[in-house]
Amino acid sequence: MPEPLVQAAPAKLNLALHVTRRRPDGYHELESLFAFAGVADELRAVPAASDRLSLAGPFAGQLGSGPGNLVLRAVAAFRARWPDGAPAGLDLHLVKNLPVAAGIGGGSADAAAALRLMAGLAPEKPALAALVELAASLGADVPACLLSRPLVARGVGEILAPLPQFPALFAVLVNPLLPVSTAEIFRRLEPRARPALPPLPEPLTRPAQLGLWLAETRNDLEPVAVALAPVIGEIVAALGATPGCMLARMSGSGATVFGLFGAAGPAHQAAGHMRQHHPDHWVAAAPLLLP
Repeated sequence: MPEPLVQAAPAKLNLALHVTRRRPDGYHELESLFAFAGVADELRAVPAASDRLSLAGPFAGQLGSGPGNLVLRAVAAFRARWPDGAPAGLDLHLVKNLPVAAGIGGGSADAAAALRLMAGLAPEKPALAALVELAASLGADVPACLLSRPLVARGVGEILAPLPQFPALFAVLVNPLLPVSTAEIFRRLEPRARPALPPLPEPLTRPAQLGLWLAETRNDLEPVAVALAPVIGEIVAALGATPGCMLARMSGSGATVFGLFGAAGPAHQAAGHMRQHHPDHWVAAAPLLLP
C-alpha cells in the first residue's frame, strides 16, 4: 500500500469582512482580510481504480460522501480541466474536525486541499492563476483557502493579495454548533454601498498594529447573523471580555466567533474559560499561520 498523500485544510478566519456593494448580477463585492488557524480538517489520498470518498472525525456525520461533496466536486473539476493531470482514481479520506456551515470555510478548505493534492500529483503543475480560477468556480472562499496564508481578498473572493508579513497571533474559535445559512444572511443584508477596507500598515509585523487597524473595520454580516442567532452576540461579548483578548468578532457568515490574542497562554486560558461556561459549544485554540 503506497504512503498516502496528505493535505491539511486549515480553518479560515475573516478578520475583517466588508461587503462593499451588490452587483447587478446579484453577487456581492467583498473586501476581506483572511487569516488561517492551526486547526484543520485533513484530507488523505492513495491511488485507486476510481474516485471514492470516506469520512471520519467529529463532524463527519453532517456530510455526505457522494458526488455533491466539495472534495469530490473539486477532484472532478480538476480532472475536467486537466484530463491527464492525475491518476485514474483516488481513494480519498477526509477527517472532518471543523464544524459544518460555521463561517470558517470548512467545505471550501476541503475543496482547496483537494485541488492542492491534485496539483501535487500532476506531471506538470498547473499555473497558480489557472488553479485560482478553477477554485473560484467552486465557491467564493475556495481561492483564499487554496493559499491558506494571510491575504486580502477582493471582488467575489477571486482577487487575492497575499501579505508578505503578518504578526504572530493566537486565536480562540467558538461555535455554538448552530448552522447558519450563508444564503439567508446575504438575502437579509441591506443592499447598499459600504466603505472599503482601510489601507493596511506596511510592514504589518506587530499585533498592536493589526489591533488598531481592526478597530476601524467590521464584519458586515455580523449584525444580520446576530439578529438571526442572538447566541452569536453573546459569544462575542463573552470571548471579548476574557483577559488578553484584543478583538472578538464573528467570522464569515457565522456562527463561529474568534478572539485574537498576542500570546499562547491567554489564548488557552480563554479557551478553557469558554469550555467551562459553554460546555455545549465547540472551542479550539491555535496559532494563526504565518506567510
